[in-house]
Amino acid sequence: MNGYFQLVNTPQGTGIRIYAPTDGGKSLNVNVVREYLDERKIQYDVIKLNDAVNKSDANVYVFTEAKVLPEREGVKFDVSKDKMTVTAFFYPPTEGAQLMTEAEFRSSIAYRKYTYGIQEENIKAFFEHREYCKEILIAKGKEVVQGKNAYVEYHFNTNLRARPTLKEDGSVDYFHLNLINNINEGDLLATLHREVPGVPGINVYGEQIKPAVVKPSHIRAGRNTILSDDKLTLKSAKSGHVTLSEGKVVVSDVLQLENVDVATGNIDYDGSVEINGVVATNFSVKAGGNIIVRGIVEGAVLDAGADIVLECGAKAGGNIKAGGNIVTRFIENATVNARGCITSECILHSNVSSGTEVNVTGRRGFIAGGRVSAADKIQAKVLGSEMGANTIIEVGADPQLKQRLKELQKEMTEAQKNIESIRPTIEGFTKMLKAGVKFSPQQVESAKKLIELNKSLTEQIQDDSEEYANLMERLAEAKEAEVVVEGTAYPGTTVNIGELSMIVKKPVHYSKFVVREGDVRLAPI
Repeated sequence: MNGYFQLVNTPQGTGIRIYAPTDGGKSLNVNVVREYLDERKIQYDVIKLNDAVNKSDANVYVFTEAKVLPEREGVKFDVSKDKMTVTAFFYPPTEGAQLMTEAEFRSSIAYRKYTYGIQEENIKAFFEHREYCKEILIAKGKEVVQGKNAYVEYHFNTNLRARPTLKEDGSVDYFHLNLINNINEGDLLATLHREVPGVPGINVYGEQIKPAVVKPSHIRAGRNTILSDDKLTLKSAKSGHVTLSEGKVVVSDVLQLENVDVATGNIDYDGSVEINGVVATNFSVKAGGNIIVRGIVEGAVLDAGADIVLECGAKAGGNIKAGGNIVTRFIENATVNARGCITSECILHSNVSSGTEVNVTGRRGFIAGGRVSAADKIQAKVLGSEMGANTIIEVGADPQLKQRLKELQKEMTEAQKNIESIRPTIEGFTKMLKAGVKFSPQQVESAKKLIELNKSLTEQIQDDSEEYANLMERLAEAKEAEVVVEGTAYPGTTVNIGELSMIVKKPVHYSKFVVREGDVRLAPI
């Protein structure tokens, strides 16, 4: 039992009797007594009161000459901020004063509208064996159980940041990348875990507490996959390799060629393409999976749904685009765009953009001339050149994401203009039809086409608006983008991080460019 107090009226004035705790209970805090007296506007000598509490020997110590009216047994209620618990703190009556009845206590509970989770056993226990100056739980709400969002579990590597191995001598191993997820027919590729609805809670006032809304999800099945009837599992329909391309699970096989030139023409293949030789100038290779080229790519176009590996490199006006990573020996006077990571030994006078990182490593490791952009990070040994090549380095937002936002804005604007242009005709036709005007079959057919076009444009705007909102959420996500220089950044190099910019005025060595205090600044690696 906790220590507690009791007021006692004596011929000399009002005193207090302090009872020591028993069975490991807590000692009485003098502030509990002072709060009790203050609420009842009972004057007291602070020093005498403190002395009495500290002694705790059950003797009566007078703390004021004034006599007070007998105080009945009292109680103080405390409701938690979340309204999920109510505790009662009981005070003993003045010596000889009346005790509170259980019926009176229950009336107080009802008056305060505590209706849910009444702790009957605790209440009965108190009135059978009173314990004072102790918090007693008398009502407890039902906690809300939050649900779980649905999610797709992929049974293969979906990482877009695969990188080649850096050898001890500083060279890069481009041949062991672990980029291909080989699978067999019938292999499990993805599992959908459905959303789990939450369970509402109830507070002590009987008010319902709603759980957060859970979000559904679904498996997006691509080529050569089989989605189960219940849409919970996805399996491979054939052997090959699996990739996640724009949210879809795709299984591809591999087309192998010696060269892409006049003997083959342009290549457009659903699976992956492996080329043992070169891709000749002005030819193109488009693949739904990976593209691997072991020879040079000069002035050619490569477009892969997954990764591109160039064991030599790309130059002379080449245009390279990948839905995954790009790994190449060098990039020279080329345009290179990847949704994932781009890794090369050097980049010279090129336009390069990555949805994640650009890593220019190896013996040379330089970026000189052109524009290199990445969402998260650019890392190189050398930026710019002693000759002052105009080099622009950008990080802080996915370049493809920004481009897609512009495209969506344009599409929605054009669709809205088309809707506005056909709306008067549709409205006029509808009014005349209601007025009983008869139209020729050709007029009716023309009106139907306009109505279908209006419906199609409206659905397009709705779809584009949803995609735009999702992309804006991704763009708003905080990213600590940075540019890391392991060697030297030469004067004339421009470093942009988000909307902020810095032009290198003098050589910078072994540092990184980051945003600090609203500006682009240098920091140690």
